Amino acid sequence: MDRRTLVKALVSLAGAQSLPLSALLYAPSGVAGTVGRPKPFSYGWLKGHARALAGEPWESREGSLPASLKGLSWDDYQAIRFRPNKALWRNDKNAFQVQLFHLGLYFKSPVRIYEVEDGEARELPYKPEFFEYDGNQPLSSLPEDLGYAGFRVHFHTDYERDLAAFLGASYFRAVGSEMQYGLSARGLAIDTALAGEEEFPQFTAFWLEKPPSGSDHLVVYALLDSPSTTGAYAFTLTPGRSMEMRVDAALYPRKPMERVGIAPLTSMYQTGENDRRMAYDWRPEIHDSDGLSIHNGKGEWLWRPLVNPRSVRTNSFVDNNPRGFGLLQRDRQFANYQDDGVFYNKRPSAWVRPHDGWGKGSVMLVEIPTRDETFDNIVAFWNPERPLEPGQEYLYAYTLSWGGESPMEPVGLATVRATRTGLGGVVGQERTYFSWRFAIDFAGGPLSMLAEDAQVTPVITASRGEIEITSARPLASINGYRAMFDLVPDESLEPIDLRLQLKLEDQVLTETWLYQYTPPPKEERVLY
Repeated sequence: MDRRTLVKALVSLAGAQSLPLSALLYAPSGVAGTVGRPKPFSYGWLKGHARALAGEPWESREGSLPASLKGLSWDDYQAIRFRPNKALWRNDKNAFQVQLFHLGLYFKSPVRIYEVEDGEARELPYKPEFFEYDGNQPLSSLPEDLGYAGFRVHFHTDYERDLAAFLGASYFRAVGSEMQYGLSARGLAIDTALAGEEEFPQFTAFWLEKPPSGSDHLVVYALLDSPSTTGAYAFTLTPGRSMEMRVDAALYPRKPMERVGIAPLTSMYQTGENDRRMAYDWRPEIHDSDGLSIHNGKGEWLWRPLVNPRSVRTNSFVDNNPRGFGLLQRDRQFANYQDDGVFYNKRPSAWVRPHDGWGKGSVMLVEIPTRDETFDNIVAFWNPERPLEPGQEYLYAYTLSWGGESPMEPVGLATVRATRTGLGGVVGQERTYFSWRFAIDFAGGPLSMLAEDAQVTPVITASRGEIEITSARPLASINGYRAMFDLVPDESLEPIDLRLQLKLEDQVLTETWLYQYTPPPKEERVLY
């Protein structure tokens, strides 16, 4: 029997070739269409379950995946597609539908998925007939209790394109009105960018709460598990021009962790206007995000352009009760990317707004070298000052906003629109020493209201080296200002921290621009 015939046979034996997923849920093995016994469910129960699980040894679930699925090629895995007419809640009168991801290839740990209705949960059993198999997949050897890899969410405004997806470890991502994926978020980051191996916690089970008719939000619960901790999560998804995703997390450490990342965001930066080290591609810029924005506990707005460094770099922005942070894609101009395939100009930004006070700690930014755009090399997260101790409960609540428009911007201040760098010096004059030029464009806020003769001053500091040839002048093309200066580095090859604001007398006009510049080796300090 060939593969296509086998799929038809499985569907026929189930007696449900045209039924949606909701009509076949929770059937005991071998009894298609029979409703299984529901179990009571609540977020309180999930937190209790996670707490109890933290007292037990961690067990990997990867080994339970059949070897035939582990060995799938990329093409064969991509050829497994969920049938849209089997979507959860397809025939119900609510605004959401859910499709499931098949296990295989990189997704080797089975995930249990449940539907919650009226406070009761039933598991969604694995059903081969929910999928189309157009490649070379070993259907006959798959167990009936296989499970799934994750799920994707669709909304009534567009059932073809994803609203959100939860797939792989504790990764998830969402979109705003542009319906364009880009950066990702995670449930938790552990030991990121340390000397040892990073730990990737996994969402091992999800509970999808069936929305009532007319509801504009979807609630998803998740159980997180790893060698170091367990956790209970509640996600409330509210679509709109920006996707608003409230996250409630309860963590129960099994053992001490050297570095914990709360509300981690993961993105990609290969090359851009400020960093052309890997600019060998025909496209001018390649990145999902171009900067880290922070609204710190003192009310100051910081903007740190991203870079693709020569070696791993970790920066900590110490804070107390941060008001928010995010990885943003501010540059929305197609001409700056010229990519009509993946549309980097449409990639969403993501903003984390903490609820209540998170206390002392730091927003951490990790930048990892990459040669191409397939590797997510940027990570940002909140790292609490005090370590999380085993046997304790730690509660974190925040809202994640996703969308093409920056979810949060300074009020009454101009923002950075571009950062450009290149060789310094004065054109036409012989260069006798090495310097590096920075040109930072600001727009918005009060800049458009300034008189032509306003005495705008760039306030610049550097942790080492000397600053020279400074200026700040109007830039009509963006109805803003351009600040410029040259940095003359010293002999050290250690990074130099830079800081810049524009002021009019004592009035701060702009957010604070931050940068970390790594001087090149002496042999690369060419005097053109």
